[in-house]
Amino acid sequence: MVESSSSSPSQSEFIPGWEIVVGLEVHCELKTNTKLFCGCANAFGREPNTSVCPVCLGLPGSLPVINEHAVELAIRIGLALNCKVDESIFHRKNYFYPDMPKDYQISQYEKAINENGYLELPLSKKRVRIERAHIEEDTGKTTHVGGDGGRIHGAIHSLVDYNRAGIPLVEIVSAPDLRSAEEAREYVTELRAILVASGASDGKMEEGSLRVDANVSVRRSGSAEFGTRCEIKNLNSLRSLVRAIGYEAQRQVELIESGNAVVQQTRHWNEDQGVTTAMRSKEEAYDYRYFPEPDLVPLAPSAEWITEIGSRIGMMPSDRRERLISMFETAPSGSTFDQIVTAVSLGLDDLVTGAVRNGADARLALARAANEVASDIDHLANINPKTFGELIRMEAGGKLSATQAKKVLGTMLESGEGPQNVAESLGFEALDTSIIEGFVGQVIAASPKEWERFAAGEDQLAGFFVGQVMKLSKGKADGKIVTAILRSKRS
Repeated sequence: MVESSSSSPSQSEFIPGWEIVVGLEVHCELKTNTKLFCGCANAFGREPNTSVCPVCLGLPGSLPVINEHAVELAIRIGLALNCKVDESIFHRKNYFYPDMPKDYQISQYEKAINENGYLELPLSKKRVRIERAHIEEDTGKTTHVGGDGGRIHGAIHSLVDYNRAGIPLVEIVSAPDLRSAEEAREYVTELRAILVASGASDGKMEEGSLRVDANVSVRRSGSAEFGTRCEIKNLNSLRSLVRAIGYEAQRQVELIESGNAVVQQTRHWNEDQGVTTAMRSKEEAYDYRYFPEPDLVPLAPSAEWITEIGSRIGMMPSDRRERLISMFETAPSGSTFDQIVTAVSLGLDDLVTGAVRNGADARLALARAANEVASDIDHLANINPKTFGELIRMEAGGKLSATQAKKVLGTMLESGEGPQNVAESLGFEALDTSIIEGFVGQVIAASPKEWERFAAGEDQLAGFFVGQVMKLSKGKADGKIVTAILRSKRS
């Protein structure tokens, strides 16, 4: 088996003459109070094996009872992903891993509750087919102590926590329509935003609420035939997703070009080493020996209930993006559209639209939200559209420079105070235009050659002069005013 030591390539650097083919299986835990088939709490971070009962432990004589709220959330996901929602049945998926004490997982196999949908990528507008989004119960969590990279091989011992066993999941299976690691990132980002907006899941990859399995294969450019795929299990961050797909695709190309064949298998991603390693041969459906779950009747949601659920779904990310776009006189593109995508994916669009309704400049509010607020998203609760809008008005009106506004916003996020109080406590006050003109004059006098070039039409030097004025003013000058003074002196 050839293992490449090279780093993961981006799509633009991928090997000429080859194409990546990716299909994703995304597992999202549903935001219910209790597990899928019992009354145990669905809660993250509890002491191991304290949220268990005879049902989720599979003890003899226990029977599953379906969680109605979990079904409703699954239907929400299906509707949000443009799926056909229909009658479905549960199956037992048999396997012999220690993370399920009853040695099978209750899932949906032949008839899923959601089928034949699609998701549109926001940037490229590419439509990715959703084959199915079915309900199943989560497995327990196994921790291997010692050894390498958390793997069982070489571990001193293993610990099993069954708190997660039985938590309701929806597995969303895409068609193999993605053609790069970056497209996969865009797909998962948009899917996560949809799941959060629908209220079905909190989408927290860092807590395991959202986990991704990537099926990766390669083929010669122009070929219509798929190559042999390998599945990379349990990717729990966008960074890992991109790196793992890039590495695995390159590994497969190197295998083929060296005269070897790609073997279909399940692989593990080692984040520290940046490589995938073989876990086991890839299982097919018959390996799991599916058979209908005898203790559960078919799920048959009525058309009226599906319609009612659909009426309660909030605005989807595409609608939220359109709402932000409508605030601009001309259709935004480039970095502004990227900021719109970021704001919506992080749930910051309500903050921006609320600030604009409070008189804030749309472009400036969007930029501050997608950059400064996004970088401190954990403290979002400390600001609201009113205080955020007030800050943007202070910056747009020249009461704060851009540098000062960023510092004030950072403090607001930490403390929850209003912008006026924060600005005063930091000693920020607007500089009079005459003072700024004095600083500009000093910079021009100190940089005659640069001024001569700027006066001759080299506009890119404006940034140099603005930076020098900012140093003299200790960040208090308004960059827009500085630029205006520079251009007036040049003309």
